[in-house]
Amino acid sequence: MELRPLGRTGVQVSPLCLGAMMFGAWGNRDHDDSIRIIHRALDAGINFVDTADVYSAGESEEIVAKALAGGKRERVVLATKVHGRMGDDPNQFGNSRRWILEEVDNSLRRLGTDWIDLYQIHRPEPGTDIDETLGALTDLVRAGKIRYFGSSTFPPSQIVQAQWVAERRGRERFVTEQPPYSLLVRGIEAEVLPVCLEYGMGVIPWSPLAGGWLSGAYRKDAAAPASMRADRIPRRYDLSLPENQRKLDAADALGRLADDAGMTLIQMAIAFVMQHPAVTAPIIGPRTMEQLESHLAALDVTLDAALLDRIDEIVPPGTNLSYADAGWDPPAVANASLRRR
Repeated sequence: MELRPLGRTGVQVSPLCLGAMMFGAWGNRDHDDSIRIIHRALDAGINFVDTADVYSAGESEEIVAKALAGGKRERVVLATKVHGRMGDDPNQFGNSRRWILEEVDNSLRRLGTDWIDLYQIHRPEPGTDIDETLGALTDLVRAGKIRYFGSSTFPPSQIVQAQWVAERRGRERFVTEQPPYSLLVRGIEAEVLPVCLEYGMGVIPWSPLAGGWLSGAYRKDAAAPASMRADRIPRRYDLSLPENQRKLDAADALGRLADDAGMTLIQMAIAFVMQHPAVTAPIIGPRTMEQLESHLAALDVTLDAALLDRIDEIVPPGTNLSYADAGWDPPAVANASLRRR
């Protein structure tokens, strides 16, 4: 498997990153089966694994630790994230120095490792000074607990702000961004991806299958499939909402386009994200071995210019068909009192 540079770090990673969100209570509860899936991905040449503290309340990190035991840890670029709520205490959450310094030790313990290769801030937090966050992360790099750190689902203005603050305050900087990106969620093409290119940041997009919408199961002539994600976040799947109806129309059209091109929609969707020049490695998140194999098949696919043009006709560049898929609601938009002040 041909490796790619992770931004300007000098680290080389596979063109697909194995996401572990679906290992544990949120998805596959069978630890042994989850471990087999991780081992199959490693055997296929994937050397990049991403998880988060909040995934199944730490269970995902524990499963990853089991899978990487016995000498496998050293050859894996291991990424996890901090920010999500991990307890009832109001300070067991967010991007403060207090929480980051506490939670990194919890992640290290659950992961069974002495260091984390890439420690990511899972979401922005407007109430916390970005210098507070960068200062804590810089101290963790200098302490050897983490090698690098990155952001996830940051808007372009805050990506730039973080780079400026790091330079002016003598902090280490975010070296990666992990945004949502798929055939149905193309908003980052307008500014996030160009900004990441400008700053030499690696880009590891989440949900290249748009939360299952691009699995091939969503077609206009078929009933909507049962989905744990739909139960957990109905706002993104409720077909009574116009934006989700637009997603169904586009998924159906893209499915027919993939059929005509002689590939699965899964292959086309993952290859589309993987092929963007600003992208380092899309994060695939299989729950089963069958899903993993279908995702790995995208490695053999290259989309030609004519096919890319057809895709653009269905979902124009820089377009999100649903605002809910952007991954983060800016308070200035989500909070009516801030909109109307």
